[in-house]
Amino acid sequence: MEPETSLAPTPITPSPESITISRSPSPTLDTTTTGSPLLLIGMLPESSSASMASRKRARLDEEVLPAGSSTDQAESGSSSREVRSSENEPQRVAVERDDTYYMEDGSCILQVEYTLFNVHKSMLSKDGSLFSSMFQLPQGGQVADGTSDQQPLVLPGDTVREFKNFLWALYALPNELMAATHGPTADISRLVDIARMAMKYNFKSVETWALDVINDHVNRKDSGLISFAKAFPTASSRIALVPKAIFEDNSAKISQLMRLAQLCEHSGLLETMVSLLKRLMSISIQYAHLAMTLADELDIRGLRGVAYLEIMQNATVVVRGANGDADAGEESGGLVDRDGKLIVSREQQLRLLTGYYRLTTAWENLRAAPLHFDHAPSCAATWHQHGCTQSWLEFWKEKTKGDNILQRGLADYLGRLKVISKEFDRWGSATYMHHDCKMTARKAIQDKIKDVEESLPEFFSEESSM
Repeated sequence: MEPETSLAPTPITPSPESITISRSPSPTLDTTTTGSPLLLIGMLPESSSASMASRKRARLDEEVLPAGSSTDQAESGSSSREVRSSENEPQRVAVERDDTYYMEDGSCILQVEYTLFNVHKSMLSKDGSLFSSMFQLPQGGQVADGTSDQQPLVLPGDTVREFKNFLWALYALPNELMAATHGPTADISRLVDIARMAMKYNFKSVETWALDVINDHVNRKDSGLISFAKAFPTASSRIALVPKAIFEDNSAKISQLMRLAQLCEHSGLLETMVSLLKRLMSISIQYAHLAMTLADELDIRGLRGVAYLEIMQNATVVVRGANGDADAGEESGGLVDRDGKLIVSREQQLRLLTGYYRLTTAWENLRAAPLHFDHAPSCAATWHQHGCTQSWLEFWKEKTKGDNILQRGLADYLGRLKVISKEFDRWGSATYMHHDCKMTARKAIQDKIKDVEESLPEFFSEESSM
């Protein structure tokens, strides 16, 4: 009869610099995109803890050790995590301590990707953060995560770069913050990481500070994006295509900052980026396409209308085929085909057609029925109201069919209204309209222009019932 053998595995002692993470997952801290906490904490009865621990250790030996290996072999080498490649061959990934933020006097060990950080709970608990709430939760008699290298608090979804930039903001001295975040050499990518991480873990004051600094930097005269926009100050400076490298670089920066501002609901930065895109649209149709795409993605109402109007008036479009871009030209970054037509999706084409129909119909309705305005009391008192009304009708009939109007596109509703406003200012005193009524009529035209500008997104919306 064979001697009875013990099934308990020999303990594995990991080296301090490279430890194994091939164990059953420790409780992790997760958040949703809005920063709401979701704390996953396993709570087991004491009666089942021992058996569960035994099963975990047995599973650990099976995962870490290759077939035919013994526990003694594991003790002789550094611990690592085994993952499977596409060829199903095991690969070992070591977990390392961060050179800067694994502090000997730290009180909370965190794992981001395959890097360990040892920082102070007091720093993580600032600002009423998510960590502060988590540290106060009862542990039910279990050893809390974050107490050792073998049982760190795992932060999924973050990158080492993002988390190091965030820790830098928590630990940096005031002079370091000023030097690294102000002036033309400010590191915007670092500030973006800080803002995103602060938003995720609910460090509200850090988030607001980072977003304010980004906003100030974008508005600086020596900002790269603003400088590029100022190089083309008017619509007459429009160029056919921005060089691919310049456009792709600017496009990536603008998209990143727009998404960040929308995610963090920072109105100041969002308004700055929308204003910047409106200026860039006058430079090249590529930026109008970018504005249209971002407006659809992020549901930015204030940008959607002007972006679609710009494309409708200044571009010939072609629908992207089901199999990808229709013969897209490389020099445009894939936005314009080789015939010079802007490539759009079918949904975008439908919105453009909808906008064209609604804008042309709105102008025809307005041309046939002049704007209404209330006569001034002094006009009625002088028995001049009939002549005043007749003069206004004659003006409207003549100017809405004038050459300056006909030179505008059929769907340029807003542009035609602005022409009417200029023509009314030129009308001067050569009219039978009462002076006070002229002021009222001018205000009616300006109010109509403002109303069209505000409702412009609805002209391009399939859901709108205009």
